[in-house]
Amino acid sequence: MSTTTGSGRKAVHTRQLTPGTQIATAIAVCVAQVGLAIPAVLNGLFQQDLGTTSAQLTWISDAFLVPVTLLELTFGVLGDLFGRKRLLIGGSLLLAIGEIVSVLTPGAGVSTDARVAVLWIGQALAGIGAAVLFPTTLAMVAAGTHTARSRARGIAIWAAALSSGGFISPLLGGLMTKLSWGDDPNASWRWAFVAVCVLALVSTAVAFTARNSSAPEGRSLDWPGQITIAVSLFALLFAVIQGSTSGWSDAWVISGFVVAVIFFALFILAERRSPAPLLRLDLFRNRAFATNSVVTVFGMFAFLGTAYSTSIRLSAIQEFSPLKTAIAFVLLQGFALALMPLTARVIHNYNPRWALGAGFLLIGAGDIWIATHSVADLALLPIIAPLVLIGVGFAFALSGVTAVAVNTVPNHLAGMASGTTSQLRDFGFTLGPAVVGAIALSNAASAIQAKIAGSPSLQSAMAAFNAAPAKAPEAERATVEAAVGAVNSGPLGANAVPASVNPLKDVAFEALGHAYSIGYVVCGVAALVAAFLAAVVLRGGADRPMVTEESLHD
Repeated sequence: MSTTTGSGRKAVHTRQLTPGTQIATAIAVCVAQVGLAIPAVLNGLFQQDLGTTSAQLTWISDAFLVPVTLLELTFGVLGDLFGRKRLLIGGSLLLAIGEIVSVLTPGAGVSTDARVAVLWIGQALAGIGAAVLFPTTLAMVAAGTHTARSRARGIAIWAAALSSGGFISPLLGGLMTKLSWGDDPNASWRWAFVAVCVLALVSTAVAFTARNSSAPEGRSLDWPGQITIAVSLFALLFAVIQGSTSGWSDAWVISGFVVAVIFFALFILAERRSPAPLLRLDLFRNRAFATNSVVTVFGMFAFLGTAYSTSIRLSAIQEFSPLKTAIAFVLLQGFALALMPLTARVIHNYNPRWALGAGFLLIGAGDIWIATHSVADLALLPIIAPLVLIGVGFAFALSGVTAVAVNTVPNHLAGMASGTTSQLRDFGFTLGPAVVGAIALSNAASAIQAKIAGSPSLQSAMAAFNAAPAKAPEAERATVEAAVGAVNSGPLGANAVPASVNPLKDVAFEALGHAYSIGYVVCGVAALVAAFLAAVVLRGGADRPMVTEESLHD
């Protein structure tokens, strides 16, 4: 059914969420999350194959996350204006193209900077595709559900599909990296991106079965709003990510924070003056929506910061295989699918403040618990219980934040609400690894330098190690130079080179273990803040679902 709005564009309404639309949106958001999460499983292989610095390794994941965060509001608008089905198709296709570019990263004969740059470009293209899919899929679910029961079920399925992507990605990465890629055993990470490309092409094909929807009323491209918020967010993320390696007093880092503040103020001014804003600021007068927005940033920061810390702990510090690392991610994200019937029932029958509060409380407790376990214990078993707590908490928290976001605004603003909550969720997702990485790597680097300064024997060993390339036979010189470069690139590089040739191996291992325990504590505190806000600031009785009539009907 379609109606013509004052802008002259037809609003396309859907009376129900068809099976084709449900399946297409679930597959699309799952594949987008697979693409987002899979670099975390491959960190160890990236470092070994590409010889990355700590900053380059961080930016491989963030090359995907940053465009997701910057562009979700924009694609929410485009879907409202021009129809969501075509975005569903186009986003899946662009994701596939980005993964193919990543696969085409040059081999060992090319410089590290050039190889990493190609990988960054591929991940950025894939990230743009995911930026299309996250808000579009949620808006299509909201547009096709018009009863509290169908909305709760639709959101639970969508959230379970998103979370399923998070645990499919490490399994996929672990299995695909068992395949050989030519003669280089460290280049097998490319097969993981081939697999994501195939999944994205499947999503593209299935998207043709979805039913279109749109809601152009009161919507426009709002270029001033789009440009100012994109510049602000990029500057902020750049400053946070780069601060860990360049230092917080670096001129570029300080400039990034200043630009972020200035352009955010310009964004607020642009939205207040726009007759059809990218983001209606009056949405934040809604107590539930405003509180949920803050909870989303804190909570998703905590969760992906936890996932990042777990990835670094298992793959880069303890040097577990991708398949063994995948076990942790199944526990972190698999419960959303397993508990889907329960989360749907909870959202339908109870106030989501309790799902949010309890979910983030479990995440916080799991983080604090896992921080007490030393990395010197190379068994996975001791951290399984805290990972289960975090995974169960995430299952309830993800469904809760999504339900509040789309159930407390009018249905014709579903695209804006979906874009906003997706952007805030992924802003938290992006900040998590960036901030935790900055804190942990800075702490580890300081600990290593203090250890060197206090040990004359270690200083002598490092001097001999750094002079080794000049004394190495010509045939071995390049390998020795690469090892010296890796050890001096930062804490992760110092841990990656074997102790047989690396005097800093044990020092770096201990420093990183302690530093990432601090990272878990930071994530735990953020999760507990989110739990407090959800339980105390959100209102309503325990048995009163937070859903408004106007959110269900066009």
